[in-house]
Amino acid sequence: MNGFLAILLKEFSHIRRDRSTILFAFVVPALQLTIFGFAIKTTIENIPLVVFDLDGKQESRRIVEALTASRTFRVQDRVHNADAFRRALSSGRAKAGLLIPADYSERLLRREQAQVQMLIDGSDSQVATTALNTTSLVVTRLSMGRARMVGEAAQVGPARDQHGDFAPPMDARVRLLFNPDLESSHFFVPGLIAIILQLVLVFLTSFSIVKERELGTLEQLFVTPVGRAGLMFGKLIPYALMAFGELLIVLTVMMVVFDVPIHGSLAALLTWSTLFIVTALGLGLLISTIAKSQLQAMQFSFLVMLPSVLLSGFMFPREEMPTILYLVGFLLPVTYFIEILRAVILRAADAIDVLPAVIGLATCCIAILALSLTRFRKQLD
Repeated sequence: MNGFLAILLKEFSHIRRDRSTILFAFVVPALQLTIFGFAIKTTIENIPLVVFDLDGKQESRRIVEALTASRTFRVQDRVHNADAFRRALSSGRAKAGLLIPADYSERLLRREQAQVQMLIDGSDSQVATTALNTTSLVVTRLSMGRARMVGEAAQVGPARDQHGDFAPPMDARVRLLFNPDLESSHFFVPGLIAIILQLVLVFLTSFSIVKERELGTLEQLFVTPVGRAGLMFGKLIPYALMAFGELLIVLTVMMVVFDVPIHGSLAALLTWSTLFIVTALGLGLLISTIAKSQLQAMQFSFLVMLPSVLLSGFMFPREEMPTILYLVGFLLPVTYFIEILRAVILRAADAIDVLPAVIGLATCCIAILALSLTRFRKQLD
């Protein structure tokens, strides 16, 4: 134990001077626990609902009010044609669609069974199950109430089906879209591709540049005749090619191992994935300009990854998060890429459907690259 006290005091002195270590040891865990404690919420409420009401009478409005009163659904939009109804579901703006036929109220008045159709996006099995159960419960409650009102006093059946047999007054025909078997892998695997791509690219890029700085080889490159653009792109393009190869591998594993087919355009998916790869490379470059050691690069990378996993919609619905955390999700590039992947792979979405997500990802890409290049050039100077 000779020299123990000296080493102990030396380490305390070193930690006291290393402000980043103190920050990551004490401030960051408390901050992350506070943020993620509010963000992680498993209760499903306010599912976006699009309503296509061809009836427009009091009875049709009553069923919409009953669905929204359950707090499970929130009317996102009311459309007036079939194309807008389909587009709201395929784009992901709505997770459920209620179609009320034109003769809904008339059939109830004639004591015939009236049917409505509920189309549910089955991409997220948890959301789809909640929507399915709530729809069945609400329609059953409305139907039983009307049955008692009509049948108890008159001692007759409250309604008849198309075969003339006694039946409940209302019937909800529920159909699951995009993932009818409610396979959870169909929802999580596309999102996992985005998380894996960002994790690998950010770690590889930031670690590679920081390691060269620690070894002194980066400073040697600064004094060579290589230009700024040549130095930067020469270092980043190999990782971009590696990332593209990794993307092809994980897409193949997704289709072969997890049996998740790509319903949309593969060419469009690869194009938008390239945009995300460039964004992730820029993020790794930005971390490398901030971190002074590989340990700091790892700390900053984890600092970026945890919000990307929990606030991007990968695991938990963003609509259920507090407003401030919901808005923070828009600052994360992976939020837009996860939406693009799920839209193209599961819902066969086209360019119009994913245009908002593509614009958001492009904006993040430009902002991150601009900041990264500015800091990188300052270090070159």
